[in-house]
Amino acid sequence: MIIDLKSIFVNDGASVPVDYSLDLSNFEYAGLFPLKNPVSFKGTISNKASLVRLLAQIVLEFSAPCDRCGKPTTAAVTVEVDKILATSIEGEDSDTILLVPDMKMDLDDFVYTETVVNLPMKHLCKQDCKGVCSKCGKDLNTGKCDCPEKEIDPRLSVLAQLLED
Repeated sequence: MIIDLKSIFVNDGASVPVDYSLDLSNFEYAGLFPLKNPVSFKGTISNKASLVRLLAQIVLEFSAPCDRCGKPTTAAVTVEVDKILATSIEGEDSDTILLVPDMKMDLDDFVYTETVVNLPMKHLCKQDCKGVCSKCGKDLNTGKCDCPEKEIDPRLSVLAQLLED
């Protein structure tokens, strides 16, 4: 979806609400398709004192296995967007300035980029997830396993026998 921003840039005090959703169900992330529901984008583009600003929220539902225990989990992610829109930039680029040289904004591209950049790096079923035992694979969230706490490296087992004698 392309938004024409000419009327916002030329009229001080102008404002336009934006309520949009984008289907990213075919987006692949680490071999999975974690965005099963459309990504929601709601906000306002306004011009105050010749400063064109985008204030919005991106809300998405991220579904993936827990990185520690492997249980399927879903988490809601909300991204706050606060960008200044400009037709040109002199000097250095900035993360807070969004360049729209022809006064048109490709909302699909913007929402896609902001979504990908803000996806969780680590996805857990709960903050204190204990994961699984590296030896037997038991879910440690349900209780301890029967594996020995300290296991001797088999290459050094002969030395351990010397300590027992």
